[in-house]
Amino acid sequence: MILDSLAVDPVLFEARTGWSIKPQGACKGDVCVPLPGVARADGTLALEALAGRLGMPIVADETSRRWALGPDTAVSGRALCTATAPDLVLPDIDGAPCRIGDLRPQKVVLVAWASW
Repeated sequence: MILDSLAVDPVLFEARTGWSIKPQGACKGDVCVPLPGVARADGTLALEALAGRLGMPIVADETSRRWALGPDTAVSGRALCTATAPDLVLPDIDGAPCRIGDLRPQKVVLVAWASW
């Protein structure tokens, strides 16, 4: 989930992550996680507190004022331990090999798509 603010709209958060915000906390399926201190006075959610409670990693680009919220890890048990991609070699738009490591220290957005 890409954000341009540290204040998250609860409806948008649910639509993009599957976590619905209820009085008992953030709920997904049979799991509810209490969210003390996450609700803000304007009805939005504090991104950093919310991410911490749900185990969702945040990658920030302070220059462009954009944040990327990763998948929840507190419930799934899977952990994203770094925001650095492995040194992949993928074809560029012309089919020539492109080594991701050669692009460092630039920020790279990797888009994956499947037709199924």
